[in-house]
Amino acid sequence: MKQKRDYYEVLGVSRDVTEDGLKKAYRKLALRYHPDRNPNSQEAEEKFKEAAEAYAVLNDSDKRARYDQFGHSLGGGGFSGFENFQDSFGGFSDIFGDLFEDFFGGGGGGGRRSGARGRRGSDLEYPVTLTLEEVLSGKAMELEIPRRETCTECGGSGAEKGSRKKVCADCGGRGEVRITQGFFSMRRTCPKCGGEGESIEKPCHVCRGEGRVRKVRKLQVNVPAGIEDGSRLRVTGEGEAGQGAGGRGDLYIHVTVEKHKVFERQGHDLYAETLIPYTVAVLGGKADAVTLTGKTELTIEPGTPSGKIVKVRHEGLPAVNMPDRRGDLYLRVQVEVPLKPSKAERELLEALAAERGDKVASKKGFFSHFNRVG
Repeated sequence: MKQKRDYYEVLGVSRDVTEDGLKKAYRKLALRYHPDRNPNSQEAEEKFKEAAEAYAVLNDSDKRARYDQFGHSLGGGGFSGFENFQDSFGGFSDIFGDLFEDFFGGGGGGGRRSGARGRRGSDLEYPVTLTLEEVLSGKAMELEIPRRETCTECGGSGAEKGSRKKVCADCGGRGEVRITQGFFSMRRTCPKCGGEGESIEKPCHVCRGEGRVRKVRKLQVNVPAGIEDGSRLRVTGEGEAGQGAGGRGDLYIHVTVEKHKVFERQGHDLYAETLIPYTVAVLGGKADAVTLTGKTELTIEPGTPSGKIVKVRHEGLPAVNMPDRRGDLYLRVQVEVPLKPSKAERELLEALAAERGDKVASKKGFFSHFNRVG
């Protein structure tokens, strides 16, 4: 598999490039490598796709931040690619506008007919919530997605059986109308047929002419282990059905990770507090601590104070798609003081206080001063 180049390198910009600078750099490359300017050039097509992918990530503030931190993985899933090559350019009309498409396309040779191409289905978004334990292991989920499906009664045509479609009189079947202002010429979707290039004589009684009906789709999705709060997973082709010859949209799954009662997450590492007996804190020894998967035994050095951080290797969370690479667990030690010591414990503590010369409460009075022995 060919290794991806750095997105900033692809666009020829620095890592602190502004939004305006980013647009200018991408526009320059798109004009240079657009397929209409480089017919039958596989190299130009690949460079155009590469530039479009780089711009799609860096022009999105959230994706850019994740790319700067995680690289091409974007912290989970990475860039899933464009559904098809033509659509990879369609999403950047804010840079070029309709004049750009006129420059490359539509004029001679009869132009492009929108109706023959159809309209791509809408993308859908679906929220899911995971626990920290589910992030550790990943989770297989069955989702119920309400979406528009192709109407089986009319096969997506929108026309009642036995009826037919006719060419739109306003656009002549092109799906677009041309607007001229001085020497500028722009194209707009035909308002009469909505870009289809055709009109229906008798709409389908099931879908009422839309060619699609609303249904619920059950879908199995595997959320990878290690995914971060706020991540977005793309499931290609699981959005709404398109119209005409248009393809399906995509499904985007937005992931929220619940806050844990014990552990706090920072990247792949976990942080928590743990109690150790005061005798172990003074003398050193072993103490049990809770992990996300169960328990572990800590080695405590003599004279360990409250607040000391103990590191437990590989008890954090895994990296996305790399289950063997787990973060660490950091435990802040708190010395446990018994609220009601037993009689034997109290006698031992009073003897210790006498040895140290400490002033402690006793049965003889609220404070007693024990002189140091010897």
